[in-house]
Amino acid sequence: MRVPYKYIIAACLLLMLGSGCSKKLDKAPLSQFSNENFWKSEDDAMLALAAVYRGNIAGGTEFSLSDWWSYVGLVFLDMSTDNLYDRRGDNSDVSKMTNGGMTTTNSQVSNYWTAGYTRIARCNYFLENVNRVPASPDKIKRMTAEVRFIRAAVFFYFSQYFGSVPLTTKTMTVEEANTVKKATKQQLVDFVISELTAAAADLPRFKDLAGTERGRASKQAALAFLGRLQLAEKKYSDAAATYKTIIDYNDNIIDPNYKSLFDGTNESSKELIFAIQYVPNLVPNGMLQHFFPAVNSGWHLLNPLGSLVENYEFKDGTPFSFTDPRYNPKDIGQDRDPRLTYTVLYNMQTFNGRTYISHPDSTKSVDQLTLTRQATRTGYCIRKFLPDNFSGDLQNSGIDMPVVRYAEVLLSYLEAKLEGGEPIDQALLDATINQVRGRASVGMPRVTITDPVALRVVLRRERRNELACEGLRYWDLLRWGTIAQVMNGDFYGAPFPGAVNLRKKGTTVDPYGRWFVTTKAFRAGTDEKWPVPQSEQDINPNLR
Repeated sequence: MRVPYKYIIAACLLLMLGSGCSKKLDKAPLSQFSNENFWKSEDDAMLALAAVYRGNIAGGTEFSLSDWWSYVGLVFLDMSTDNLYDRRGDNSDVSKMTNGGMTTTNSQVSNYWTAGYTRIARCNYFLENVNRVPASPDKIKRMTAEVRFIRAAVFFYFSQYFGSVPLTTKTMTVEEANTVKKATKQQLVDFVISELTAAAADLPRFKDLAGTERGRASKQAALAFLGRLQLAEKKYSDAAATYKTIIDYNDNIIDPNYKSLFDGTNESSKELIFAIQYVPNLVPNGMLQHFFPAVNSGWHLLNPLGSLVENYEFKDGTPFSFTDPRYNPKDIGQDRDPRLTYTVLYNMQTFNGRTYISHPDSTKSVDQLTLTRQATRTGYCIRKFLPDNFSGDLQNSGIDMPVVRYAEVLLSYLEAKLEGGEPIDQALLDATINQVRGRASVGMPRVTITDPVALRVVLRRERRNELACEGLRYWDLLRWGTIAQVMNGDFYGAPFPGAVNLRKKGTTVDPYGRWFVTTKAFRAGTDEKWPVPQSEQDINPNLR
């Protein structure tokens, strides 16, 4: 019986920790192994491959930002959008990314840069050495394709968020690294398209991954990233064709149980095309410590904004309105899209055996809405990713983090058709958005709108609701060209009509009794692209 792939990852990391510190590993991947003595067997190649998948995480609990392939790198990114707010406040570097405070010394952006290039360096190192391994050509070809996919995915993220960065495809000397020049965004795009296309050709299909190989890349994973890039670059017919290829494979499904996709109970679901793997006691994450409310001993770091909560429809498909008679401020999820209560924890709900009390007039709750406690700043807590009836170490979670779900594929396919100007009919809606909305645990009404302008509004709302807190909202706003509009103005939290301790904006009381959270001032024409970290510019003037 083959050892599950996530355990190979864990074993690799434990071996890597044996003779070096994480700082040393960041500088020289696998440096404690002699390059002359390594690459002698297929097992050696698998250890190196596992290190590529794990990026710059050197073992132990993943607790801080890696690159985009970490729960911190993905979920925390939603705290820079209109979905979530950072409990640490407006001065956190996560908040500054979109509130007008972005600078070249932003630590969050610097972490993405450093961790991203660390992973790229490991990919280059692997590709330059794997052919020395005495393994079958088919196995070498597959491992090579996996690493080309991973490297291309990181460059995809760089192209979308930074725009123009060095295109490093080989191991560099210190001198080369300190003088490298930036490639244009178009050069990055062309490279990513070429690499993902080649990788997809050599990767196995999702259905052909053995159960012990969960977490390894498939054709569908590479094609999903290819579709993302084509969608972002407005290559709509190409994107539609790419997504249709995934659909036509018929390997993936919309899982009937939405909640189970995120709480660790359904990690083998065919909806999860690609996910970051974690293992309790070996390679765990600190997700639950960051996410749990204070009443459950968490740090309550991620706080959903009212903007997200108000995006969810009523159960009959009607857009939310404070004036609708079905709206109940004491039970915000009443008669609403079920995904709201799967995603957001709100006042007086029971979670993990305790009542979550966030009302600002509460005098006994550790989660009372204030500006002083380690508790909510919006009146809401994230609910997605949190298991029921959890007991144990909050910093020892094995819950995987989805990177690509089949739901995204279907919604993106519809978007490609819509934005490409193709006619939309009911059959297409039923094959895409209505599959997502119609899963058994959600059961939202079918969409029947075919008018392009009206459908665009519905589709974007659906995408936000379905994919909330999964690290895609920032990218969606960027490629739609709406981020400057959306990330400007006042943001509110939960409604508490009649509350005595309600926070206001100045002397203005919100007409719906919502808690005032913050004002954002995204700078159009400036903040759409992340700056190269100042520390990198200081070393290499070519990066300015």
